[in-house]
Amino acid sequence: MAEPSPALLATIRTIDRFTDSTGTIISWLAIPLVIAVGWEVFTRYALNAPTAWAYEITYMSYGTLFMLGAAYALHKGAHIRTDFFWDQFSVRKKGLIDSIAYVVFFFPSLTLLLLLGIEEASTSFHLGEVSDQTPWRPILWPFKAVVPLACLLLIVQGVSELLKSLYMARYGVELEHKEKVEV
Repeated sequence: MAEPSPALLATIRTIDRFTDSTGTIISWLAIPLVIAVGWEVFTRYALNAPTAWAYEITYMSYGTLFMLGAAYALHKGAHIRTDFFWDQFSVRKKGLIDSIAYVVFFFPSLTLLLLLGIEEASTSFHLGEVSDQTPWRPILWPFKAVVPLACLLLIVQGVSELLKSLYMARYGVELEHKEKVEV
């Protein structure tokens, strides 16, 4: 078995560190989400005075947290996989399946979603689009811009995962073992 090249390891480690850092930063979005929900519950039930803004802050911050956290989840192996069959495959076969899936499905679909997301966010920005969900009516382009940003973060982490998969397919050795996330 050949040792992974220093350039390969450096590339993977750099991307994974970037994803760890962005994932940590993004996780802090949970704080305004909890504050907004807590405030809304307090004002609605204790003061009988619901807010006009809490609903939109809640769905926008949760949506942002969920979408931007996807690259971190990919890095940590937290996405759903059919383990019933997967556990029966050899490391080499797992690497081959993942490599093909990244090239055929992952990168093309995320690239398309990235381009469409940029167009949608740009249109929203130029139109000055606002929400019609509540009387607060916040602007929507920052929320819509989260989609292409999430795609970009996923594509970056996908490069690391593809490199790991290709190494697994070629040498039958995992460069990084993903912990099973039990739900």
